[in-house]
Amino acid sequence: MKNTILSAVLLASCLTAVQAAEFRIGVVDTERILRESEQAVSAEKKIEKEFAVRDQEIKKLVKQAKELQESLEKEGGKISDSTRRIKERELANLNIQLQTQQRDFREDLNLRKNEELAQVLARADKAIKAIAVSEEYDIILQEAVYHNPKVDITDKVLKYLADEPSEGAGK
Repeated sequence: MKNTILSAVLLASCLTAVQAAEFRIGVVDTERILRESEQAVSAEKKIEKEFAVRDQEIKKLVKQAKELQESLEKEGGKISDSTRRIKERELANLNIQLQTQQRDFREDLNLRKNEELAQVLARADKAIKAIAVSEEYDIILQEAVYHNPKVDITDKVLKYLADEPSEGAGK
């Protein structure tokens, strides 16, 4: 809270100090960068491909558990108590295995997404700095509550990222 107030006071002082001079402000919509940049889209596809096999394994377990559950419900009174208990234990173990795999999958997926998004954001920061220097911006903000569309430079950042040679091509 103190940092936010201090930042606002500092920004107000800077604006007051340079009122006579031209002061250039830009704003970047980080969410758009993470949705629309070629790097973000590529990272998403890479992650989907990386996790496809595990996703299929989980779907297979879900189907297996569902079939076993339906079999137990259908055969209910027709099978012996010992056979029913064995199948119920098998179903319980299958559900535990499924829950564990789903939890591990979500954790690993979130970790990989965070890693990839951090790389995209690092490249976006580099692009923002390059644009700020080349176009002589005094300040560029991210995550503004409100901004006039004329100060939004997100399209410039997206273009810069699109024109940037892809790192790790051929991997």
